[in-house]
Amino acid sequence: MASHRRSRSWLNVPSGRRTAAGLTTAALTSLALLAQVAPSATAVPREPRPSIEEVQKRVDTLYREAGSATQAYNGAKERTDAQQARVDELLGDVAEHTERVNEARRKLGSFAAAQYRSGSAHSTATLLLAADSKSLFDQSHLLARMTSRQQRALTDYEARRAAAATQRGKATQSLASLTAAQEDLRAKKKSVRAKLAEARKLLSRLTVEEKARLAELEREKQAEAERKAKELARKQAEKEREEREQRERERKREREQRENDGGTGDGSGDGSGQGEDAGRGDGSGESDPTDPAPPADTVKAQQAIDFARAQLGKPYVWGATGPNSYDCSGLTQGAWKAAGVTLPRTTWDQVKVGKRIATTDLAPGDLVFFYDDISHVGLYIGEGMMIHAPKPGANVRIESIYTMPQYGHVRPA
Repeated sequence: MASHRRSRSWLNVPSGRRTAAGLTTAALTSLALLAQVAPSATAVPREPRPSIEEVQKRVDTLYREAGSATQAYNGAKERTDAQQARVDELLGDVAEHTERVNEARRKLGSFAAAQYRSGSAHSTATLLLAADSKSLFDQSHLLARMTSRQQRALTDYEARRAAAATQRGKATQSLASLTAAQEDLRAKKKSVRAKLAEARKLLSRLTVEEKARLAELEREKQAEAERKAKELARKQAEKEREEREQRERERKREREQRENDGGTGDGSGDGSGQGEDAGRGDGSGESDPTDPAPPADTVKAQQAIDFARAQLGKPYVWGATGPNSYDCSGLTQGAWKAAGVTLPRTTWDQVKVGKRIATTDLAPGDLVFFYDDISHVGLYIGEGMMIHAPKPGANVRIESIYTMPQYGHVRPA
């Protein structure tokens, strides 16, 4: 039996050659595996870790974009609330008109029933109670058969039914607009949340040392902003001093002019009259010649500032208007509301209210707007400082108006 089996050729290969062949095969297999692994290791290179400065810049940008998205959300919410109120009003009108139609229909039914009992109804009752009377009979022929009271009842019924149909149409359109506004509101809310989530993700990846370095950069930024605020305060004080001196010089010239005019008089009754005028002028001018004339809105501005100060320490929450939390425009709106002045909801609309002024002309109570997209606002309190609701994770606080690039300034009242 063994003689019929085919011999295995590898058994005839010397052992040394078999060992070499095995090693060669193993080496080739290893190289093949390495060739498969190597491309995958180089296909997805690791991204370089951003510097702290780059992280700070990106986070600041995200917060600014979130602020802009928040204003868009505030506007969308305002439109949605207004549309909801409009829908509620229209639905109330529809219900009222429907009740009037039913009342008119009942009155027509009573006329038809009376005609039926008297035997004079003929086809009148059927026609009066039809869903669409004008499509079933000739109006002039029917009215000829009716009394004036019945004619008024039919006319009233038709008018009320038409009015109800009109209101139903308006309500339908308003509901469609409300649905679109609600969709827009959800999209704006999603945008804000996405920006804030990305900012939180970036900050969560920082090491302890990186967080310390970021805090140091923030302190340096705040110090520079405060330095600029002090410089602005110095310029404003200098400008105010110059204006006081100018007013005093003008008062002095006016007094000298009156004295000269009085000295050249002829002593007649006219001269005595001029003396009285001069006396009144001197008395009003010398009450406090060193203080500037207060602006007309001083009281209201102080009321707005007092309200804002009472909110210090409360958290920033996007879309919030108080009383427990605020976003930036919600705070300024609430502050001026306390002073009896109504401001719009968004920064984009608040910047259009009142008078635009220069930085050196800023006075307590003015609004300071920031960034090219006008996505932030603060309430100026004097000496280059403001009260504002800064950003998510921060509380209402006092800061320099130079912590962010300014867009413009407005005096609301």
